[in-house]
Amino acid sequence: MEPRIDLITNEIGAKFAKRFANASLVIVQSALAKATQELVSLRASQINGCGWCIDMHTKEAAAAGETAVRLNLVAAWRESTVFTEAERAALALAEEGTRLADAHDGVSDETWAEVRKHYDDDQIVALVSLVALINAANRLAVILHQKGGSYQPGMFATFN
Repeated sequence: MEPRIDLITNEIGAKFAKRFANASLVIVQSALAKATQELVSLRASQINGCGWCIDMHTKEAAAAGETAVRLNLVAAWRESTVFTEAERAALALAEEGTRLADAHDGVSDETWAEVRKHYDDDQIVALVSLVALINAANRLAVILHQKGGSYQPGMFATFN
């Protein structure tokens, strides 16, 4: 399937994409660790089946020094020993925040308590905002048939 519409070349799409990217800057510039941001984005993208976003976040994480072992184990983080307790809490929040339709209560109290143990309020707001934004990005890319494989690290660095 070919991409349906290129957001960057469409006038309204370009305006939206620029504002979307500006919103993401708040998260990028927060105290939430870059590795955590990429792991969370990758996990939500895996759940949502977004090839474009999986490609992007895998390559960005690798370019930032993330190991192949950790990237390969994100989908099975619960059965892995390579993630910190803080990262595990963030990944649980990402999964529960992504799978809202699967659980009537959304994010569990247990997951929220784990997140509170490892992150301060600013980091939590960044984490929750990241989960919301990556889910929106996944939906845009999947609906528009954006395919993975062509992303280059830093490709959108000057887009903001």
